[in-house]
Amino acid sequence: MPLRTLLATLTAGLAAATTTLAAAGPVHADSPSRHACSSSVSIEGYSDALDKTTYAGTFVGNFSGLAVDRDGSLLAVSDRSALFTLDRRTLAPKDVLPLATETGAALDSEALAVDRDGTRLITSETEPTVRRYDRRGRIVGSLPVPDALKVAPVGRAVANQTFEGLTLLPGGRTLLASMEGTLAGDTAGVVRLQTWQRHGGAGDFRLAAQYGYRVDTGLGVVEVAGLPGGRLLVLERGFTAGVGNTVRLYAADTRRATDTGDVAVLTGQDDGVRLVRKTLLADLVNCPSLGATAKQPQPNPLLDNIEGMTVTGAARSGGRLEVLLVSDDNQNAVQTTRFYSLRVRAA
Repeated sequence: MPLRTLLATLTAGLAAATTTLAAAGPVHADSPSRHACSSSVSIEGYSDALDKTTYAGTFVGNFSGLAVDRDGSLLAVSDRSALFTLDRRTLAPKDVLPLATETGAALDSEALAVDRDGTRLITSETEPTVRRYDRRGRIVGSLPVPDALKVAPVGRAVANQTFEGLTLLPGGRTLLASMEGTLAGDTAGVVRLQTWQRHGGAGDFRLAAQYGYRVDTGLGVVEVAGLPGGRLLVLERGFTAGVGNTVRLYAADTRRATDTGDVAVLTGQDDGVRLVRKTLLADLVNCPSLGATAKQPQPNPLLDNIEGMTVTGAARSGGRLEVLLVSDDNQNAVQTTRFYSLRVRAA
């Protein structure tokens, strides 16, 4: 799909939220303003403004997912059962809602998407689940999950390695969740992407196609962001003690991939199953550090435990998308809650 068409089909909600960190404080960026991480990605700035802060008695951090709300505000989900609303320019928290399961238990909330009616679709990687919450944080429903994707012994998934990413594709008819890790029995490094489809432009999401995706050695899929035409941005991340994080951004295309919903074992070999095609956009170790500092060893001090991603709009010039990333500090003294503003050419 031509980039001109891709940009034109971004939803009005995204276009209304052309978020950069230019007004967030403190923001760190060198001159000139555009810094290449690769020929497809540049970093515009970063902000540590929310690191180790609190709001309304709630720790601000543990961020695992980002989304743009219908009014253009930024939503950030914490994996400690909380959903924050942030000012899209300053990043200042404006609201926080507690999240819970149907029984009131804590939620390992990992990713979110905002539906067309404003409800929040939020994953938990404990079971896993995709629950629907209203604007007040009340559960109003949940989506079906294939048995194979459930955590053992019910299914074949490994605990803490399930629905780490979630995105609603432009048009609002297809929802996609990414498994972080490999199912038992599948070849190591091949993970599954599950979709749900709504028909006729309304109604509930129903289980739809599933795809196989090969991650780089030692990495896992931590977030996805939908683009028009069945295309995705995919964030892969890994960690090596004493070395630090590896974070890579890919463009992926599901359009010619095999539906693996009925494929018992994914080998990743030439067995008639076509995996999702992916193209490396940038290894973020190659981004300029912009003067960032790290609290633990990192191959680039700019890097941390990056886990959330959302497309916030289209750049005013240059034909690129504005993409916001956030790191999960795990409420850990040696990790940082850091927001990153990127410009990405995904064509």
